[in-house]
Amino acid sequence: MSDIPAYEAGGDAEFRDYVALLKPRVMSLVVFTAFVGLWIAPVAVNPFVAFCAVLFIALGGGASGALNMWYDADIDAVMRRTQGRPIPAGRIAGPEALGVGLFLSGLSVMMLGLAANWFAAAFLAFTIFFYAVVYTMWLKRWTPQNIVIGGAAGAFPPMIGWACATGGIGIESLLMFALIFFWTPPHFWALALFMKDDYSDAGVPMLTVTHGRTVTRRHIFAYTLVLAPFALALGLTSVGGPVYLAVSAVLNVLFIAGGWRILRRTEPQAQADGYAVERSFFKLSLYYTFLHFAALLAQHAVGGL
Repeated sequence: MSDIPAYEAGGDAEFRDYVALLKPRVMSLVVFTAFVGLWIAPVAVNPFVAFCAVLFIALGGGASGALNMWYDADIDAVMRRTQGRPIPAGRIAGPEALGVGLFLSGLSVMMLGLAANWFAAAFLAFTIFFYAVVYTMWLKRWTPQNIVIGGAAGAFPPMIGWACATGGIGIESLLMFALIFFWTPPHFWALALFMKDDYSDAGVPMLTVTHGRTVTRRHIFAYTLVLAPFALALGLTSVGGPVYLAVSAVLNVLFIAGGWRILRRTEPQAQADGYAVERSFFKLSLYYTFLHFAALLAQHAVGGL
């Protein structure tokens, strides 16, 4: 038994370990953006149906997290940021996590189809597959563009929410997708800048590892510039308006300014102050997406009045 890695043997798991397996922090963003996509759609949805739809989307997001943790247990055991997760810490066995992920995947897709519509359910199934297989099993360990392409998985939930209400896709849902898709790389690359050697130790070809920190800083700033037009364009659609545009304008000015500060930094400067600018930008990025979608809700409420 001593030759079996902790993440294969498992242990005495508590309820909170199974909750952690579903990546609740990531799921919170999935739930919120999916809810906004559903709620601001032009088709009214019964509140109970909306609640069920968001619940099953959340379960699908949790299933993706469990499958990701199952496959990445070897990487998580090396990285300091993830060593405490339930599988590398030996509290949940890898095969058990795989079973949880597969069960929740099937349950969430089936129930979403019954609660909303089968187009939304198929969209959810594709999202789970994209995150668990395309990103986790392929892109993450193969290319420095892993977080760029893989970011699509986190950008699909508002489109799924929209599809729950409308049964299809609209320009509004595509722009919500674009907002999250182009936000994801600078968000994670900022984290990679101050995570030091975690990704290189784990053999993950993050941009900081394959191309260096100077190139990463350039990419972060470039993506803040690419992101802003998509974020603002969403305000010009049927779900936008002056409230959203005002919030988005402020956030994008701050985001671009933060990206510019990162671009101007040298590595010795960053090391000298403990990556203070990079950490500050990362914290801003956490609020960036949430406040954009909160502004969509506020705009919807004002429009309703």
